[in-house]
Amino acid sequence: MSSIEHSIDVNVPIRTAYNQWTQFESFPEFMEGVESVKQLNDTRTAWIVEIAGVRREFEAEITEQHPDERVAWKSLDRPHQSGVVTFHHLTPDTTRVTLQLEYDPEGFAETAGDWLQIVRIRVRGDLERFKTFIEARGAETGGWRGDVPGPQDRGSGPLPGDQFPPTSGRQL
Repeated sequence: MSSIEHSIDVNVPIRTAYNQWTQFESFPEFMEGVESVKQLNDTRTAWIVEIAGVRREFEAEITEQHPDERVAWKSLDRPHQSGVVTFHHLTPDTTRVTLQLEYDPEGFAETAGDWLQIVRIRVRGDLERFKTFIEARGAETGGWRGDVPGPQDRGSGPLPGDQFPPTSGRQL
């Protein structure tokens, strides 16, 4: 299992950054290798991606989501991955976006791509493109303000893919 963590400061209010991130179907506009994301329901998405020359289709589940704080997910099938993106208020017009991702490369091409840090480079580029995208617009294309309780709020133990601890709040 490989892990990546990267942060970027975007010059928009936290609500704007968060709202845009909830617009999963816009991800291909700033995420390299993401061909499409379809929102199936409030907690399920279908992805088509290309990583290290390998095209994959998979579904992912939102395992926790709190407005202006965090969105956590896990894939339901291969490729195995999970992650969380958190939003931190720096100033009224500046937000730190932090992405943590864990994934399990499969096969020679993905393992070689992981060794060459292709996914790590792509994540950095995706966050830079998100920054450019949202700052150029100055406003989100939409937003979902619903709340998806995390495993600690459901009264059961953690679900697979819920390995990231909740944040202590959105202020640094």
